[in-house]
Amino acid sequence: MYDEAQRVPFAMYQKLLTKKRMKNKETINVQGTEISIISRKNEDYISLTDMAGYKDTLEARVVVSNWMSSHYVVDFLGIWEQFNNPNFNRMEFHTVRSTPGRLVLTPKRWVELTNAIGIVSKSGRYGGGIFAHKDIAFEFGTWLSAEFKYLLIREFQRLKEQEQKSLGWSAKRELAKINYHIHTSAIKQNLVPLELTPQQTSIIYATEADVLNVALFGVTAKQWREANSEKAGNMRDYASINELICLSNMESLNAVFINEGLPQKERLIKLNQIAIRQMQVLVDVESRRLLN
Repeated sequence: MYDEAQRVPFAMYQKLLTKKRMKNKETINVQGTEISIISRKNEDYISLTDMAGYKDTLEARVVVSNWMSSHYVVDFLGIWEQFNNPNFNRMEFHTVRSTPGRLVLTPKRWVELTNAIGIVSKSGRYGGGIFAHKDIAFEFGTWLSAEFKYLLIREFQRLKEQEQKSLGWSAKRELAKINYHIHTSAIKQNLVPLELTPQQTSIIYATEADVLNVALFGVTAKQWREANSEKAGNMRDYASINELICLSNMESLNAVFINEGLPQKERLIKLNQIAIRQMQVLVDVESRRLLN
């Protein structure tokens, strides 16, 4: 039963890792131009409509069509599709490519002819427009302005770094929740006699949670709420990444200590010593990383 408790929560953790990719829309600002980014099949698509507004806010579609009128651009689009789209219609691509002179091509026409996936059109007053995979959007940025492309890539990378930091915190928070399932399972098997009422059982769980709270944070959940009445959530929601890493380790260790039959007082002392050592190590690692 203890092994089963370890396995069950991991679906929650795996779900969290893809949650950030499922956000409908994000934005970055490049030289005063707000540019939308959406996710399609776990890939980032950047709004060409917004980017075109850098040149002409009223005729964005015309700007994109002008960009696509070049044989070089069509060659680039075709190469991207051949590497990323197994259903790309190569015959129609070659028909388009062989057209003499200046091409007359719109994103909609390109998709209809070649079954392309690198450029998509979204309808709607809000959030609609022409979107392209980031590889293609960066190429469009080159055509707009070298400086604009550089700033676009820089802002895009900054956004991705922020996402990774946010995901890292959320993953650690979720990991703490997962380990809590293991922790409470060990409590139920070893500390909760069958004759206890549900209310008594919840009190024992709260006491064990406070063993971890006191060992790491120095206060109980009630003490934290009384000192931070203006804040929503609980103290763990305001913990740093290092504290959440330490908390995850402590929950697993406390479950082992409980299974070994160690008294609560002895476990509290051990966990506090472990928390001090681990936090010192994590802070030292973070300090060395910042120095490098």
